[in-house]
Amino acid sequence: MLGILADLALIVLPVFGIVGLGYGAAKTKLISDTASDGLAEYVFGLAVPILIFKTLSESKLPDAQPWGYWIAYFTGAFAVFAIATLVARKVFGRSHTEAVIQGFSAGQANTVFVGVPLILKAYGEEGAVPLFLLIAVHLPIMLIAATIAVEGGSGFSAATAKRLFRSLAFNPILLGIYAGGIGRVVGFEAHGVPKQVLDMMAASATPCALVSLGLALKRYGVSGDLRPTMVICFLKLMVHPLLVLGLTRILPMPPVWAGVAVLFAAMPCGINAYLLAQRYGVGVGTSSSAVSLSTVLGLVTITFWLYVLGVG
Repeated sequence: MLGILADLALIVLPVFGIVGLGYGAAKTKLISDTASDGLAEYVFGLAVPILIFKTLSESKLPDAQPWGYWIAYFTGAFAVFAIATLVARKVFGRSHTEAVIQGFSAGQANTVFVGVPLILKAYGEEGAVPLFLLIAVHLPIMLIAATIAVEGGSGFSAATAKRLFRSLAFNPILLGIYAGGIGRVVGFEAHGVPKQVLDMMAASATPCALVSLGLALKRYGVSGDLRPTMVICFLKLMVHPLLVLGLTRILPMPPVWAGVAVLFAAMPCGINAYLLAQRYGVGVGTSSSAVSLSTVLGLVTITFWLYVLGVG
């Protein structure tokens, strides 16, 4: 048992250790808020898209899509989305918009800043393709669903649809996925200096993403009524991966893909929930608290799911 825990610690502790360094740097003002914003933009706009492009363009994609993989993950995601929304409305008496944002907080995973580093460390290159293919559809599907749910009360306008299309069409993560897919199809392969540049940029994605997350945790913190925050964290960290785990045992998919789906579901709440709350001006405190608290609790819960999956 101690040997298993030691193996799991080698996966989880380095990841969260770098997050802790980022938090400490922000706490001691070693890195300013301005630098924090710049680092986050670098990670989201350049480093991770290049990592995704490099991985997808160099990897062998499956001949047939394992549909059980998609069904298992998104069934769990929309289940916790619906439960959190319902609880926010019926138990905590939140407005329609705020309830949807709380639902989105429970269903939206932190894919870039925690998911990419941790899942690649757990499964290596074998887990890269299912990870990045899920990232490719995760944000568009969840964001479109949340936006339609929010706007549904007053009718989904053409202006909203146009704004949503632009945000997705020019999303750097999705651009990296599109470019990687095209590179795979045309047989692109970098050599010499271009390859060294891509390799160095891709290598910077993981540590920079984790430091950036630590900086963000210091900024957002945990505040306000913690009851809905705790519900969101429980649904995201425990119920979502549990539902996905159950479905991966029923639906056909390769074992590594099943493990990636469960770990992806076990990731903390994504920052996009906070950004959506800011856009509508409601639920900002709860969504930011959910991001921070779920990340801290994730140190324990992700270790638990790694143990369940037999990784380590």
